[in-house]
Amino acid sequence: MNKIRQSTQEPKEKVVTKKKAKSESAARKLIRVVNIFEYFDRKSVMVIMPYMFFLFFLGLIYIANSYYAEKSIRDIDKTGRDLKELRAEFITARNDLMYRSKLTEVAKAIEVKEVKEARVAPSKIIVKVQSEK
Repeated sequence: MNKIRQSTQEPKEKVVTKKKAKSESAARKLIRVVNIFEYFDRKSVMVIMPYMFFLFFLGLIYIANSYYAEKSIRDIDKTGRDLKELRAEFITARNDLMYRSKLTEVAKAIEVKEVKEARVAPSKIIVKVQSEK
């Protein structure tokens, strides 16, 4: 027999067996997973069911909590934007009031209504009360 042919044929067989071994191991893994469900009978399922419901309930609470947190963050951001806007309006209104309350601006506003500004300083009127005896 030719030794070269034997040596070239052996690796091919090994490759084929490795592919079969891989496919068999995947099939065996699938069978093992399917066989796991055979271990669960009615009693074991009934025992596990409360825990499964509890985990399901915790999952729902976790999801609801994350939605609530996101909503709260959006509300906080919106409130912050509104606060900045209101602060800007307040500063604008305060500056406008300070400008309009200047003596010259008040005098201009009064002239429109035909009221003139007093040019004489105000004086104090003192009334003496006579006591009756």
